[in-house]
Amino acid sequence: MSQYFSIHPENPQARLIQQAVAILRNGGVIAYPTDSCYALGCVLGDKEAQERIRAIRGVDEDHLFTLVCRNLTDIATYARVDNRQFRLLKAHTPGSYTFILEATREVPRRLQHPKRSTIGLRVPEHAVTQALLDELGEPLLSMTLTLPGEEGPLNEAWEIRDRLEHQLDLVIDAGACANEMTTVIDLSKEEPALVRKGRGDIASFGFEEEY
Repeated sequence: MSQYFSIHPENPQARLIQQAVAILRNGGVIAYPTDSCYALGCVLGDKEAQERIRAIRGVDEDHLFTLVCRNLTDIATYARVDNRQFRLLKAHTPGSYTFILEATREVPRRLQHPKRSTIGLRVPEHAVTQALLDELGEPLLSMTLTLPGEEGPLNEAWEIRDRLEHQLDLVIDAGACANEMTTVIDLSKEEPALVRKGRGDIASFGFEEEY
């Protein structure tokens, strides 16, 4: 049965953040809020926790995880970033974007796109997520909390607990999120490519809003 922490969305309680990170480091799978919607998370190197997330989502190994990072320094550790990409990342992080970039050797091969050696990364603008990442000291491996057969993500912590309490180790309640998935931008090519229109604005990348 999962634990349930009510954490202030703007001033996260340090004690609860520390306990949440201890659960992660002990192999836990958590549901946590972001600036887009609730997500499932675990530590980067835990294969068993990764498989638990895939089972909850009902997806196979072809469905890729996202690395949720604290800042641009984290991104540069796990992705190859040139000057053009860096300028775009700096202008749009933190924010509700996921960026696809060429992965470095720090990213296990099983987490990369099998043909392109890319990885999705993002820096959320949410105090609770940032507090978790600061305490953890490394990125979270993450997927949006959308259940099999459902169109949209779960967005209320109490509902997440009711439906997944036997599959999760922790649910963090920081109130409802925006309940809109991130905008996904592929920066691994010569020009940015829009993969998915979500919460993040696309006009600054040169895309039309009705794309």
